[in-house]
Amino acid sequence: MCERMFSRIFSSRSISLFASSVLVLSTATLRGALTEEQSRVPLEVDAPDAKAAKVVLLAGSVSNKAGQHEYFAGCAMLMKCLKQTPGVWPVMVAEGWPKNEAVFDGAKCVVCYMDGAEKLPFLEPARWERMKKLAASGAGLVILHQAVDCPSAQADEFKSWFGAVFNKDIGSRGHWDMTLQPSGKSPILQGVAAFDAPKDGWLFNLHFADKGVSPVMVGKVSDTARSTADAKAHAGRDETIAWSYERPDGGRSFGFTGCDLHKNWGVDDQRRMVANGILWAAKVEVPAAGAPVKIDDADLTSNMDLKPAGATIRKKK
Repeated sequence: MCERMFSRIFSSRSISLFASSVLVLSTATLRGALTEEQSRVPLEVDAPDAKAAKVVLLAGSVSNKAGQHEYFAGCAMLMKCLKQTPGVWPVMVAEGWPKNEAVFDGAKCVVCYMDGAEKLPFLEPARWERMKKLAASGAGLVILHQAVDCPSAQADEFKSWFGAVFNKDIGSRGHWDMTLQPSGKSPILQGVAAFDAPKDGWLFNLHFADKGVSPVMVGKVSDTARSTADAKAHAGRDETIAWSYERPDGGRSFGFTGCDLHKNWGVDDQRRMVANGILWAAKVEVPAAGAPVKIDDADLTSNMDLKPAGATIRKKK
C-alpha cells in the first residue's frame, strides 16, 4: 500500500512540475525572453570607434508563427552582413527598443524590423520624440515589413520620416509568390538582380511622400490581394515593394515591405538589396558590386524565437 501511495504522490507531483514548467516556458515565450542561443548574441554593444558608421538594428518582440516575423534572427543575420563592410558598426537591440538609449547617440542609421500598427514599439510619446530627434539629426531610417504600418493619428509624421506609411484606408497586404524587379538606377541596386521570394508576405499601395521617393524594387500583385477600393482601382499595376527616400531634412530613408518569411533571407539578392539600402541610408558608399552579405546555411536556422507549435503570437509593445 505504501508503494502504491508513493507512486500516486510521485505521479501527481511529476504532473504538477511538468505543468508548471510548461506554464513558465509559455510565459517566458510570450514575454519575448531570449533563448539560450539568442542570449549569446551581443546586444547594445556601442561602437568602440567614434568614426565608425553606427547602425542600430531594432529587432521587434516575438510575433506570429515559427519561421515568420523572426525579427531577432533577421537582425542578427543583418548584423553579420553589415560587419562585412569596413567602417560599419552594427548595434543589435532586442525587444524593439534599447535598454540604454545612449546607443542612439551618433547613429548613422536606425533599422526598424518589428510589428507595426498599435504594436509599434516607439509609439509612446517619449520614444516617439526620440525617433523625431533622430530624423532631425539626419540619421538614416530604414523600415522593414510590418513596421511600415502606423496608426492614422501618427501616419503623416511617420511618412515624413520613412517616405511611406501603410494605412487600412487604401493599403493591402497578403502572401503570394512574387518576382521582384529592380526599378531605376539607385546605388541600392548595385549588385542586385531580379529575384523570387516565394510565398512571402507583402504590404503595398502605401501612402508615399509627395516628393523624394523613388521605387527600388517593384512586382506584380495578384488582383485577389487588392483588398481596398483604391488598390482594386489599380489592377495590373506594378507595385512598389522597396523604395528610397531623400528627406527634406537632408537625411535618407529606405523601406522594404517583404521579409515576412525568414527562409527568404537565404536569397542573396534580397540580403544585398537590404544591406545596400542600410548603407545608402547611413550615407556609407555602397560598393560597386553591392555590399558583401556572405552567410552560412546554419545562419538561416540560428537565433529563431521560441514559439509554441502552431501558435500565433501577437505581443503588444
